[in-house]
Amino acid sequence: MADIELPMSAGNPDVSGWPDRWNNVRKLLERTGPLAHPDFEPGTEVFDFIQSTCRLLVVGAGGLGCELLKDLALMGFCNIHLIDMDTIDLSNLNRQFLFRPKDIGKSKADIAAAFINARVPGCSVVPHYKQIQDFDEEFYRGFHLVICGLDSVMARRWINGMLISLLKYDDGVLDQSTVIPLIDGGTEGFKGNARVVLPGMTACVECTLDLYPPQVNFPMCTIAHTPRLPEHCVEFVKMLLWPKENPFGEGAVIDGDNPAHIQWIFKKAQRRAEEFGILGVTYRLTQGVVKHIIPAVASTNAVIAAACATEAFKIASSCAMPLQNYMLFNDSDGLFMYTFEAERKDDCLACSQVPQNLSFTDQTKLEQVIDHLQQSVAYRMKSPGITTVIDGKNRTLHMSTIPSIERKTRPNLKKTLKDLGLQNGQEIVVADVTTPSAIIFKLNLTSRVDSGPGEA
Repeated sequence: MADIELPMSAGNPDVSGWPDRWNNVRKLLERTGPLAHPDFEPGTEVFDFIQSTCRLLVVGAGGLGCELLKDLALMGFCNIHLIDMDTIDLSNLNRQFLFRPKDIGKSKADIAAAFINARVPGCSVVPHYKQIQDFDEEFYRGFHLVICGLDSVMARRWINGMLISLLKYDDGVLDQSTVIPLIDGGTEGFKGNARVVLPGMTACVECTLDLYPPQVNFPMCTIAHTPRLPEHCVEFVKMLLWPKENPFGEGAVIDGDNPAHIQWIFKKAQRRAEEFGILGVTYRLTQGVVKHIIPAVASTNAVIAAACATEAFKIASSCAMPLQNYMLFNDSDGLFMYTFEAERKDDCLACSQVPQNLSFTDQTKLEQVIDHLQQSVAYRMKSPGITTVIDGKNRTLHMSTIPSIERKTRPNLKKTLKDLGLQNGQEIVVADVTTPSAIIFKLNLTSRVDSGPGEA
């Protein structure tokens, strides 16, 4: 993208000397049409709202996020906040066009925001080089729309849970003024999807969790004894060497966004590959295995980002009916697009407000309960911590995220639910990184194991 001279006036959308800048956008907003929302009232006030009042939060400044920022800024949105905790890598430059070689190693959020602010007069992008979990409810409550361009199902689930936690009800009736729409885009090679979630009203991310393919896992015996693929070597270091050698201190968790962590795994995986004559272990592959990254295609990012930005414009202005509510895109063999309305689950873990039931026998061990929460398609938790109340006292049964507590509660893993003092009908509280709010489960200690949420 060649540098050109543009009239600059930071913070002023109506740039002097560029009077017809927004003519095409105004045509959509200052007259009605057959596709307009029933509540749409054409006029100059709509575009004034988009430019001066509407606050957007974009989560992710990668391949999809760069496209989103460009599209949103050029559609007239002037108040945008951006969250991304990643830094720029050389491999990003082929598709994340807001970055240059001189930016390698710097914050994606900072550089992307600076680029848009300098290139699009009047647009203000505020960067946050942090994790989404670093912000509280008040921060997220300050936005009209949240738009995600993420490569992590876990992060999607967390944002979804946060927006649902902001909902308020009056005698069981949802207060629609507390609804913050979520627009989510995702790409996987030549495939992509865009969706609109109205928390508490339409299917949320958790309702359709089964649409996300489970992560590919390799047999441990193959990883440990007969590796054949470069991925096996990376998994060997990740699963076996890391907890054994504790290269960054005891209890340190692998951070896929930490270059030092990835470099250590990469070097160890290379040595493992040399021992077995395996080729193909690269830094990029190592990062991809650790973070479960699938190679991205720039054109797919462009299509999905355009769809998400269009939905944001439609919701903010009501100039057209929004997507109902899921769009699929595939151009791996020809061109295929399809839209359908994903349905809410009556017993959704996040948005149903229905107590969740777990059924086990009283001889089930605690480690089996945790395995179920991690492996079940309905839950897919990462590192669930379990607490409960026994004899009127709070008791932590197991928590793996804090080393000192993990060591103290590790013996509980081999104990049965009966040995732990749990009874039929008792409630356990489960906290996990996939959701900002703890989930309460009711134990049904029977002779069978449930296969999903809500079953007795």
